[in-house]
Amino acid sequence: MYCIFYPWTSIEALREKVLGKEHPDTLTSMSNLAGALKSQGKYEKAETMHRQTLALMDKVLGKEHPDTLTSMNNLAGVMKCQGKYEEAETMHRQTLALMDKVLGKEHPDTLLGVYCLAHFLAKQGLYVEAATLYQRACDGYSC
Repeated sequence: MYCIFYPWTSIEALREKVLGKEHPDTLTSMSNLAGALKSQGKYEKAETMHRQTLALMDKVLGKEHPDTLTSMNNLAGVMKCQGKYEEAETMHRQTLALMDKVLGKEHPDTLLGVYCLAHFLAKQGLYVEAATLYQRACDGYSC
């Protein structure tokens, strides 16, 4: 497996060169790189990469594609890490609304979006709404 020998940035660059910047595999690599940057605490770089990835996914796959919705959720998460709470909350709510519409209220990705918003709201001290969303996520997973 070549992942062992190349850092994420090299894989992303290689995929972009071979497959093109708009190929779904390149977009996946970009998303993975953004996630790695976030894990390292490099939030500004992660946000930039998430924004680039989201813009390309929106263009290539469409706003309602499941990968685009995941990208939106990822961007909201990195914004939260930087203290951009209003923007993060807006992004979480937009993502969840689209997931409900596109994937359905019981889809596992939708339930993950419900959980992400609930967790975010709980961290903001909005416990009543968070509890309602946590309950929705729990009910959905117990089907």
